[in-house]
Amino acid sequence: MGALRETAHDLRDLLRLPGFRRLFAVRLVSQAGDGMFQVGLASLLFFSPERAGTAAGVAGAFAVMLAPFTLVGPFAGVFLDRWSRRQVLAVGNAVRLLVTAAMAAVMLSIGLGGAGDVWVVLLGLVALSVNRFLLAALSAGLPRVVDGPLLLTANSLTPTLGAGAVFLGGGIGFVLGLGVAPGRLHDAAALVCASVVFGVAALLSLRLGRDQLGPEHPARGPLRAELSAVAHGLVDGARYLVARRTPGQGLLVMAAHRFLYGVVFIAAILISRNLLAPAGDTSAGLANFALVIAMTGVGGAGAVVITPLFSRRTGPQAWIVIMLLLAAASQLLLATTPARAVVLVGAGLLGLAAQSAKIAVDTIVQRDTVDTYRGRAFAFYDVLYNAAFVGAAVLAAFAVPDDGWSRGLFVLLAGAYVAVAALLWFRGARTPAPVVGPHAPPAESAA
Repeated sequence: MGALRETAHDLRDLLRLPGFRRLFAVRLVSQAGDGMFQVGLASLLFFSPERAGTAAGVAGAFAVMLAPFTLVGPFAGVFLDRWSRRQVLAVGNAVRLLVTAAMAAVMLSIGLGGAGDVWVVLLGLVALSVNRFLLAALSAGLPRVVDGPLLLTANSLTPTLGAGAVFLGGGIGFVLGLGVAPGRLHDAAALVCASVVFGVAALLSLRLGRDQLGPEHPARGPLRAELSAVAHGLVDGARYLVARRTPGQGLLVMAAHRFLYGVVFIAAILISRNLLAPAGDTSAGLANFALVIAMTGVGGAGAVVITPLFSRRTGPQAWIVIMLLLAAASQLLLATTPARAVVLVGAGLLGLAAQSAKIAVDTIVQRDTVDTYRGRAFAFYDVLYNAAFVGAAVLAAFAVPDDGWSRGLFVLLAGAYVAVAALLWFRGARTPAPVVGPHAPPAESAA
């Protein structure tokens, strides 16, 4: 009880910080729009009658949507350390408003098939790419409005409640679809609502000071010079993270986690559509998947409570190990039977494990990376996230059956989680290493 009171006190202290409140509001509104957008996109790509519900089809859609950003993302990271992060949030959400509205217009005027498919995919690529850029800016800007011991609580609160906002927005988008008769308006309803919410997020971003989120010492110079510095900056940033050990290690662990989670995510889509729903009833399949996502969100919300309570006692690295083992347990549970109750409980456990581990990794990366490199660190974070999901899609196309459930597959996934946990426990660094030589930033001694 004393620990709970301590966490509640920390939360009150956070909410007293004007900068935190404003950044937090941007995150919640922006990510609620994400949820609406994701429901609209999922309905179009995975649960429309025109789409084949096969493992290869679902995995291919994921790969097409995420692979390009793994190439574009590194360039965004360098600019996060050069441009006003507040402006990135404002302009990025404004761009998403326009792109999402354009997607809705395509659905209403053309529909799926032929040119409609091409435009939906292209505009979806733009929207998802901007979204990953915005999430990196939100994480990189957080230490500018919160510092000291409160940073751990902030890392527990903001991503997890942000994920809750995604699920809430997704639920609203799903309900909007239920209230509209099947047809083009049904397909576009969630996208129209998402575009309005993105506009609100853009306006909320303007309440922050232009330079309030950093970077402290942005590089100035002509665009050509900035572009020519991208490759060198990425290499230098990667070498710094590796030399610093703990942040680089955290990024690799979360990439492995994301890879394994991606396989489960694709399996969940197929189970929801092809195993738990009547044949041909894609609306029931979407409803099943919404329940899976809701349970994942419930587990993620639990991470807000337990991570600040226990990770302070175990340390972030040990806490990540414990959560990886919990993720392994969730896969062993799914290996028993594909019954709806088991799938939902497994989703909740995996959501708890994934979000708890992410909170700890976010804290490690923010704490052990100086501001000069922080934007690149979180851009790498997002790139690894997407690359891991693309890799998961490739594996899922071959390893996941079309109905989504395989006892052997889930047992193998559990073993992989245990292996990652063992590597981190026995071989992982507990403290950051001092960086010397050409990759040490001027502020390293203060980190």
